[in-house]
Amino acid sequence: MKIAQHWKILIGLLLGVVWAFVGLQVGWQKFTINWILPFGTIFINLLKLIAIPLVLFSIIKGISDLQDIGKLGKLGIRTLALYIISTVLAITIGLAMVNIWKPGAGLSEELAIKNRLSYELWVSQTEGVEIKDNKNYLGNDKYSAYLDDAQKDLENLSNNETAKAKTENALKRKDEGPLQILIDMVPSNIFLALSSNGLMLQIIFFALFFGVVLLLIDKEKAEPVAKLVDGLNDVFLKMVDIVMMAAPFFVFALMAGMLTKMAEDNLNNLGEILYYLIRYSATVVGGLAIMVVLVYPTAITLLVRKLNVFSFLKGIRKAQTLAFSTSSSAATLPVTMQCVNEQLGVPKKISSFVLPIGATVNMDGTSLYIAVAVVFLAQFHSIDLSLVQQLTIVLTATLASIGASAVPSAGLIMMIMVLQSVGLNPLWISIIFPVDRILDMCRTVVNVTGDAAVATIVGQIDE
Repeated sequence: MKIAQHWKILIGLLLGVVWAFVGLQVGWQKFTINWILPFGTIFINLLKLIAIPLVLFSIIKGISDLQDIGKLGKLGIRTLALYIISTVLAITIGLAMVNIWKPGAGLSEELAIKNRLSYELWVSQTEGVEIKDNKNYLGNDKYSAYLDDAQKDLENLSNNETAKAKTENALKRKDEGPLQILIDMVPSNIFLALSSNGLMLQIIFFALFFGVVLLLIDKEKAEPVAKLVDGLNDVFLKMVDIVMMAAPFFVFALMAGMLTKMAEDNLNNLGEILYYLIRYSATVVGGLAIMVVLVYPTAITLLVRKLNVFSFLKGIRKAQTLAFSTSSSAATLPVTMQCVNEQLGVPKKISSFVLPIGATVNMDGTSLYIAVAVVFLAQFHSIDLSLVQQLTIVLTATLASIGASAVPSAGLIMMIMVLQSVGLNPLWISIIFPVDRILDMCRTVVNVTGDAAVATIVGQIDE
């Protein structure tokens, strides 16, 4: 009996999980990290190798296939409008979930007081930041016994090198002007943009510019260029087919190595999963599930007449499985395009334009996760965020998602920016490090599903 590719990938993923847990028990950590994990890294590198030129040539091909430049404007407006709507909706769902469920509330009195004092100490040592509510634990003598522990916690947080590095990287953009994103979109050197993972917006800009100019020049001169682009696009699509033949093994290696490394990094905490992190993770996963099970299917049902919910989810499950294992919507992009074209029947001229843009600017899962995480961290430190402050989270998270690098853990960089915008300690990201990787895998599935849903809806509207 022939097993479908997505089932093979799922089996590889589950075997990787089993290997990691068995390996931890019998002492295979070093062997797994040295001899198995590298194949998972190779897999992600191969997908990224294909993704960048595929984005370039697929967008150029999609625009040249439109023929009428007037259609490009309509297509772009529809695409961006749907992406912005879905992002705002995802953040709103995240905020609703975290305010109803309150995963950061209910801590013991001692821990709640210590966390609150740690926050107020940070505020007192940070220029330009004020306490968010009217509480004042530092000025209350009955909390003085907890002050030394709170100071030690703050010092430990400040000494977390991983958190510090990510925070410094994100805060470099703090003083940039409001139009910096437009400056960042325009490459000064396309070859540099092609060789850098974080410059996907520049690649998209160049591809759009190239495709539009191709429509504007004489058709006789444009035709051989269009044929070359078409041929190159087919070459990279074929590369996807070849790489995916070995995907089950690669996914096994990636999962086995990744879980082993996570356990090794947190060996002292293994088996001591904290209650508040479980509640936080459950809130995030619950919000993500609402997006996949309720929001996208409802949109598909209402707007796409020729496709039902089950056909949609069945058509993209290979991309979803790969998104879960790689935690990268950019690495998953070639397979997402394949699924949307072949399984959902979206024309290539639509998918080749909508999906590459979505992999960069549409981060529904990540935006929802940020909304939950920021409010959770505030609750964890006994901070009551006002409605205005939570609306700031919606706005900042939406803007931060545009151009966020479509690679693993890019959400942490976005979260630092949002924490900073509402006057909270950006180093708090270290609190959620233990569960971030797993949640990263879950939110990438939502990101990819959202891209596919928008491409399918745009394809239906364009007909």
